[in-house]
Amino acid sequence: MNKQLEKMKQNQECERRKRIAEEKHKEWVQKKREEERRERKRKLSKEMMEKVTREIEKMQLQERADIKYKEWLKKKRAEEAEKKKKEKEKEKEREAELLEKRTRSEKIFKEWLQNSRSKPALNGYGFPHGNSTGLY
Repeated sequence: MNKQLEKMKQNQECERRKRIAEEKHKEWVQKKREEERRERKRKLSKEMMEKVTREIEKMQLQERADIKYKEWLKKKRAEEAEKKKKEKEKEKEREAELLEKRTRSEKIFKEWLQNSRSKPALNGYGFPHGNSTGLY
């Protein structure tokens, strides 16, 4: 009887230990799952923060690029305007020179015309006094 009682006590103790071990195991598994869930959550939040940071940097980089492009475009347009202005000035100078040359030519032509009317015409073709000077 004592042996049976002792055996029963041992069985009960063994059962109790099994239950305690199972409960501890369940607690450990639950704790582990909780830690893994927190770790995933932390990683996800860290990735989101990195993604947001990259997006912000990308936007800032794009803004700087836009600003530089606008400055470059403004400078380029100013250079084009300056180039056109210089070309117009050169064209005006050319036209003024042509006009001056034309008026000078007309003046010289009129003078020549006046002088040629007063001179007698020689009988032609390059012979002095209209006579042949002989063979050379």
